Amino acid sequence: MFIRTHLAVTLLAILFFIDKVEAQYTFVIVALIATFLPDIDTAYSKLGKYKVFRPLQFFVRHRGFVHSFNFLFLIILILILIYPVAALPFFLGYGLHIFLDSFSIEGIKPFYPWGKTSSGKIKTGGKLEVSLFLIFVLIDLFFAVVKFSSFL
Repeated sequence: MFIRTHLAVTLLAILFFIDKVEAQYTFVIVALIATFLPDIDTAYSKLGKYKVFRPLQFFVRHRGFVHSFNFLFLIILILILIYPVAALPFFLGYGLHIFLDSFSIEGIKPFYPWGKTSSGKIKTGGKLEVSLFLIFVLIDLFFAVVKFSSFL
């Protein structure tokens, strides 16, 4: 899926949780950055195109270990130990990204390297993904207006 779809879904999660967390700026920033991170394993992504990630791309394949819940759980454990306030937003941003990718035609191996590939019918850039993106943008807008209408 395109990053815009991942961001639209993550934004809804951010809007849902934002008033339930104390470190709101950290929450938003970490969730948004985490949304981009699963695709650092490909040179065609927003972050993966930078040379600093090329060595990683040499060792892992796209939608392999970095696109697994095993990797996510490892990072979450590390965050809980060193920076606990970032654990929930990282889990949301990163977790939603790989969850959505499990519905794409390419799919993911959720517990790489074990188990089967989880895949669906959504083609990256296809009509279904564009529709999903637009639906989430509309839900995001509605939810933002409702949530922040008290400030007006």
